[in-house]
Amino acid sequence: MEILQTDPERFKSITDFPYQENYVNFGSLQMHYVDEGSGEIILALHGEPTWSYLYRKFIPVLNDYRFIAPDMIGFGRSDKIVGRKNYTFDLHFRSLKNFIDKLELNDITLVVQDWGGLLGLSLLGEYPERFKRVVVMNTFLPKGKNLPWFFKLWQWFSKYHPSIPIGDIVQFGTVVKLPKEVVGAYNAPFPNKKYKDSARAFPQLVPSRPDAEGVDRLLKARETLSKWNKPALVMFSDKDRVFSGMEKFFYKLIPSSSEQEKIIIRNAGHFLQEEKGEEIAGYINHFMKDELRVN
Repeated sequence: MEILQTDPERFKSITDFPYQENYVNFGSLQMHYVDEGSGEIILALHGEPTWSYLYRKFIPVLNDYRFIAPDMIGFGRSDKIVGRKNYTFDLHFRSLKNFIDKLELNDITLVVQDWGGLLGLSLLGEYPERFKRVVVMNTFLPKGKNLPWFFKLWQWFSKYHPSIPIGDIVQFGTVVKLPKEVVGAYNAPFPNKKYKDSARAFPQLVPSRPDAEGVDRLLKARETLSKWNKPALVMFSDKDRVFSGMEKFFYKLIPSSSEQEKIIIRNAGHFLQEEKGEEIAGYINHFMKDELRVN
C-alpha cells in the first residue's frame, strides 16, 4: 500500500488557520488533528472533500472548550493512501475509534456534517456512553436504498473525473463567492490527482444496497439515536442542494431534539461551517450552556 504525505510547504500560505499540528498513529498511517483550548470536549468531524480547516471559524468562538477536529485519512494533513479502493467505510470508522481511544476522549459533544455524520453518528451508535451531546448538520443516515439520480451523477463525476477539482467542489456547495485564498486552502492537501483517491472514494462509499458495507453501522446509529435522551441539536442550512429539508428526518428520529430550538441556518449551502461558522459556533455555545432549551 503506497502512502503519501502532503508537503508541509503547501500549507504555509494559509494565514487563517494558525493552529498547532498534532498527530496520532493509526497503524502505519498518521492522522492529523487540531486540539485547541481546554474544558469540555467538542469533537468536530468534516466530510467530503474538506478537512479540519472547515472548522477554523468555530475555534475562537468556542474558546471556553477543548475543540478537537481531526482530518480523515486521505484528507488535510493526514496521510493519503494511493488507490481509491483502499478507502472503505470500515477504514474510516476504525481510524476514528482509534482516534478517540488514543486521546482518551469521553463526555464528548459530537459535531458532524456530511460524511462526518455517517461516520460520527455510527461511532456514537456503537459507543453511546462516550458521548454527552450531539450536533447534527447537513447529513443523513442512508440504509442501503437506491440513491437519487443526482447523487448517482455525483458518484460518476467523482469516479471518472481525471483530477477531481476539490476547491471548485467546495465553491459549488456554497452560496457566497469564496476568496481565492480559501479555495486554495481546500486545494492545498492535494498537489496532484494521485493524492485525491480519498475524495474520489467517499461518494462511492455511500451505500445503495442493503448488503453494502456500513449499512449495519448506519442502522445501529439510527437505533441508538431513536432512543437518545441526551441533548441533541439539529441545525441544517436552507440552501443545500442535497440536504435542505432533511432536518425533519432527524427531528423525528431523535426524541431529545424536540427539547431544543429548531434552528435553520439561513443563506448557507452545503458547507454551512464555511459560510456561517461564527453564527453556528454561537448556537453550539448556547446549546452547551443549556440556553437553547424550549420551555
